[in-house]
Amino acid sequence: MKILIYTAHPAQYHFFKHMIKILKDHGNEVLLLIKTKDVLEKLIQQDGFSFVNIQPKTRKNNPVAILLASFIRTWKVVNIVKNHQIDMLIGTDSSIAQAGYLTRKQAITTLEDDYDVIRKLADLTYPYTKTILVPEVCKVGKWNRKKVGYDGYMKLAYLHPNRFTPDAAVKNTYIQSDRYCLIRLAQLTAHHDAGIRGLNNQLVKNLIHVIENKGYQVFISVEGEIAPELSAYQLKINQNDIHHILAFASLLISDSQSMSVEAAMLGVPSLRFSDFSGRISVLEELEQRYRLTYGVKTNDPDKLIGLTSELLENGDIRSQFQQYRTQMLSDKIDVTAFMVWFIEHYPESVNIMKQNPEYQHQFN
Repeated sequence: MKILIYTAHPAQYHFFKHMIKILKDHGNEVLLLIKTKDVLEKLIQQDGFSFVNIQPKTRKNNPVAILLASFIRTWKVVNIVKNHQIDMLIGTDSSIAQAGYLTRKQAITTLEDDYDVIRKLADLTYPYTKTILVPEVCKVGKWNRKKVGYDGYMKLAYLHPNRFTPDAAVKNTYIQSDRYCLIRLAQLTAHHDAGIRGLNNQLVKNLIHVIENKGYQVFISVEGEIAPELSAYQLKINQNDIHHILAFASLLISDSQSMSVEAAMLGVPSLRFSDFSGRISVLEELEQRYRLTYGVKTNDPDKLIGLTSELLENGDIRSQFQQYRTQMLSDKIDVTAFMVWFIEHYPESVNIMKQNPEYQHQFN
């Protein structure tokens, strides 16, 4: 089978990377498409996969530029599907769904954001895709008939114990201390980030003061440029090593929803400071059901400071969160193994999941 996979973000690439290798090992042809985003191209090059960049220049961050870039990507994907005789398209972007519709090929949309959070993207995607493959907890609005929900999270595709083992030796090449906190600053330039606020420089400086007074080092991971007054704290690493560093951190503070989920997958305490707090079902499940993260609204920075101090004063916090993680893992599946089965047996796999959702738990 000839499979086209499109990834537009480092976290999306991590989601697909193990699947790509297994699908190829099984004799499938996989064509990987990307667009320029943060360190995405470097990550793929380091892993040795070939790819085609269909949006090499970063677009401007305004509605017209976003929509125009989407139309151009769709046109490019349609031509690639025809030229390479693709059988199946998979990805998060509307271009995948639209190109599949226009070429009459099977298109699977993989996301983990709720419809209300990504309404604009969803309205350009869901009418055209064949299947919306998402964590069971995700809401897809009126498109529920297309939804196939699985008991897992996208980040488990690469951070499940079957796929990833934290290596202290890798961490130690950058950070020798066992008492450190990560602060992650996102660019907040995606289409669904319009009007969304996160961590600002003054609040970050206040957090650094609290963390250092508790005896912890601070490292900042940032998308794009870092403010000069924070540059001394910037974490400079091979980006393929970030999850080893995250896994041994005492605490993550972030306005990135993606890294907050990653921390939960690894059993690392996290505080997410964002207007998205309380709005994303995956993170709400991780917070309310598994106690693996805390969301703080941007109108309450004092709460963020207070929780930071409280968590760092709890000497048993790491072991507690590892226990929470163990419970979460016992409920969830190996997402990569499930995805490979789902793709290779599609569309029969849709019927199996609709009729017998418990079938997926053989992949635990």
